[in-house]
Amino acid sequence: MAAGIKKVNGNFKKGDHIKILDNKRKEFARGLSSFSSNEINKILGCHSNEINKILGYISKSEVVHKDDMVKI
Repeated sequence: MAAGIKKVNGNFKKGDHIKILDNKRKEFARGLSSFSSNEINKILGCHSNEINKILGYISKSEVVHKDDMVKI
């Protein structure tokens, strides 16, 4: 789900290792992105049931799945 994402910084590809920041811009986790930065910007703030309509496909419903994330 991309509903909780407020902003994307930088350019990255699907599968890249990314930092996840809280609203105070403090890093709290790292993970493997299920979408590119460009794709995330398109689905920003949307629920997972809207991803297929916006992108034309869906691979996963989470931007970073919990199995692909490590909390810091």
